[in-house]
Amino acid sequence: MRRGSPGHPVRLTDAEADRLFRRESGRAVATLIRVLGEFDLAEEAVQEAWVVALQRWPADGIPRNPGAWITTTARNRAIDRLRRERVLQEKLAALEALATEEPDEVPDDRLRLMFTCCHPALAAEARVALTLRTLGGLSVPEVARAFLVAESTMAKRLVRAKRKIADAGIAYRVPEDEELPYRLPSVLAAVYLIFNEGYTASTGAALVRRELCAEAIRLGRLLVELMPEQREPRGLLALMLLHHARRDARVDADGRLVLLADQDRSLWHADEIEEGRALVATAAADQYGLQAAIAREHVAPVTDWARIAELYAALDPSPVIELNRAVAVAMAEGPEHGLAVIDGIEGLDAYYLLHSARADLLRRLGRTEEAREAYGRALALATNPVERAFLRDQLDQPGHADQREPDDDREQEPEADDLRHQNS
Repeated sequence: MRRGSPGHPVRLTDAEADRLFRRESGRAVATLIRVLGEFDLAEEAVQEAWVVALQRWPADGIPRNPGAWITTTARNRAIDRLRRERVLQEKLAALEALATEEPDEVPDDRLRLMFTCCHPALAAEARVALTLRTLGGLSVPEVARAFLVAESTMAKRLVRAKRKIADAGIAYRVPEDEELPYRLPSVLAAVYLIFNEGYTASTGAALVRRELCAEAIRLGRLLVELMPEQREPRGLLALMLLHHARRDARVDADGRLVLLADQDRSLWHADEIEEGRALVATAAADQYGLQAAIAREHVAPVTDWARIAELYAALDPSPVIELNRAVAVAMAEGPEHGLAVIDGIEGLDAYYLLHSARADLLRRLGRTEEAREAYGRALALATNPVERAFLRDQLDQPGHADQREPDDDREQEPEADDLRHQNS
C-alpha cells in the first residue's frame, strides 16, 4: 500500500479507495453498533469518517492502521452528533471508552453483528441482506443484485430489518450454545454471499474482489472455531478455500478470464487446497458440504463429471442447481443431453449464465446461429467487465468450438446458488 508524507502527497485512486473502504468499514461499523445499538448512526459516522480520510490521507499519508483510524474518526463523529442531539450520557461514555481499547483486545464485533443480523425474528432474506450491507461492505445496489430484486425493494427491506432489531430489542451478542443451530443457516448464507460477490464481482473492473473473499474466509474460520461440534461451517469453509485457492490463475496477465482447463496449476495455492480437502472429509453432507465435494472434484488431476452430476442431483433442487447439473451432464454424456436439461429449466431467463452455458452447448453441436443469439443474450445480461470481454470473444468467434473433442474439459460452468464460475 502506498503511503504519502507531508509535502509528498499520494493520490488515492478510486480503486484503492474502494478497496480500503470495503476492507475496513465492516469492523468500524460493527464496533460502533456494539456501543450505540443503532445501525444508521454507526453507518453514517463511518461514512463521514471516510470522507475525512479522502480529504486528509492524500496530504498526510495513509495511516499504518487505516481501520483503527477510521474507527477512531467515526467514534469522534458519533460523539459530536450525540452531544449536539443531547442523547443519553451512557452512550457517550461507551464511545469515549473505545479510545482506551487496544486493537488486538477489541472483541470480534463483526461476529456479534453477524448473529444479530441473523436473528430468527427477521425474515430469512432480510437477515442475509443486512449482513451483506453492514459486514460485507456491499452497496444497496450490490445487495439487490445478489437477491435479483430492485434497488428500491432492497432499500426498504434493509430499513425494515433495522427497525425490527431496534423495536424487538434484539441483543448484540453471540448467542448461547443452544441457540446457535437455529441462527446458523442464515449466518452461513450471509458468509457465502459475501464470498460469492468477491469471487465474481458484480461491479467494478476486476473479476475478483480479494478483500471480500478474504473476509468471508476469515468469518468462516471464526464460525468453525466458535462451533467445532457443528459440521456445516466446515463445508462452507472448505468450499471457499477450494475456490479461492485458484485466484491467481483465473485471469491472465492481460486480465482476461482463464477457464479451469487452461489455468496454470502452479499458481494454485496448494496449502488451501489441502486444507479444503481435509475439511470436506469431516463436513456435513448439506448444501455446502456437497458443493465443496464438487469443488474438490474440480481440483482433482482428472475431473469426474459423472460424479459431479450425481452430487448436483443430491443438492436441494433449484433452477441454478439444475443448470449446474445440466452442464455436468453435458460433459459426462454429451452436449445434446445437457442441452435437453437446460431447455427444461424455468425461471432463469434473466440469468446470463444460463444463456452462456446454452450457447456453448449449441456451438458444440454446430448450431452456430443459435449459439450466437444465446451469447448475445448472455452479453446483454452480464455486468462484470472481465466476463463481458470473455462473452464478447465467444460472440465474435461463434464457430471455433465446433472443432473441440467431445471430452475437452473447457465447459464454462455456473455454480450452485450463483458462485458464478466453478469452471473459471
